[in-house]
Amino acid sequence: MAKIDPVQFSREVRQEVAKVTWPSRRETLITTGLVLALSSLAALFFLVVDQIIQFFMSWIFGF
Repeated sequence: MAKIDPVQFSREVRQEVAKVTWPSRRETLITTGLVLALSSLAALFFLVVDQIIQFFMSWIFGF
């Protein structure tokens, strides 16, 4: 079994974090905006579909 060395581990973690390419502020804002817009669009789509299904169910069963 390999010996666990906390100092070596933290050195390796720092090396790996240095390799990460972080998004710019602009990229983060654009991506966030897209996620919010598409989530809203999906919510609106499912609301409309749900209302259509509800209409047909009440029409079929006469509620």
